Amino acid sequence: MKLTNLFSAATLAAVAGTGAIAEDSSDPIVIPIHNWSSQIVMSYVTGQLLEEIGDNVEYVTTDSQAVYESVRLGDVTLEMEVWEGAFGASFRTALEKGGLHDAGDHDAVTREDWWYPMWTKESCPGLPDWQALNDCAHLFATAETGDKGRYLDGPVDWLKHGKERAEALDLNFTVINAGSAAALWAEIGAAEADKKPVLVFNWTPNFAEAVWPGEFVEFPAWEDGCDKDPSKGPNPDALYDCGNPATGYLKKAAWDGMKDKWPAAYCVLTEISFTNPQIAEMAKLVDTDELEPEEAAAEWLDANRAVVDPWISACS
Repeated sequence: MKLTNLFSAATLAAVAGTGAIAEDSSDPIVIPIHNWSSQIVMSYVTGQLLEEIGDNVEYVTTDSQAVYESVRLGDVTLEMEVWEGAFGASFRTALEKGGLHDAGDHDAVTREDWWYPMWTKESCPGLPDWQALNDCAHLFATAETGDKGRYLDGPVDWLKHGKERAEALDLNFTVINAGSAAALWAEIGAAEADKKPVLVFNWTPNFAEAVWPGEFVEFPAWEDGCDKDPSKGPNPDALYDCGNPATGYLKKAAWDGMKDKWPAAYCVLTEISFTNPQIAEMAKLVDTDELEPEEAAAEWLDANRAVVDPWISACS
């Protein structure tokens, strides 16, 4: 630990010696916080890195869809997790208006969709083909859903369009929205003891894939425009009749004014690129190890100086 801290201090001193740090405004860089663990921890990791190079940072709780308008207007400075499946439409809308831009991709590849733990497949062996769902709908039925299967979708503000998907593909399922990411994990955990079939919204990367091996339902493959053009997908009369992108991007977004107001911080932002295992580890520190997000970020940084120090030195 002492060696890594000494290395970090030397790196920061080298950067400061170039004068790059002095160019950054003393105004706070505003980083938004949402309602899932990887985004929260990643945001604190980024904020703590920017504090290391001398910047002031503030965190604000922001709606995960409305945040792109906030970035565009400069009310917040950046966004660390732009998921293609969940937020691509809101991101593109803001891009078209102007005021924010794509600040680069993470190395991570994302997927977000209907998901089940592997014990569910033992009861419904036709999975992961989506057409097996109606044959097995009774396995997922609850008192709440009657003779229909129950699918637990993400929180309403994630705009996952589970209800539209079920209607477009004529699935015999009632879609219930979870109140939080924690409610999704609780659903899986409660079903684990009795190996009860369960179907929930899930995504990768996150810690759950290491705890509960499972699979995504394979819906009709995503086509560009499936969320806007009824002719896309198998149902010519409906939107959202495709699955989400199976190899989605994970981008960073930045306010257009960031690169001029905080050039050193902007440089570090463009260098940052997290992998699937790194993001899963960030989430695990909160969701499994039960650290507070700020503590999780500090612990992750301490364990990954060899990853993050080159991002700083690249901006010297």
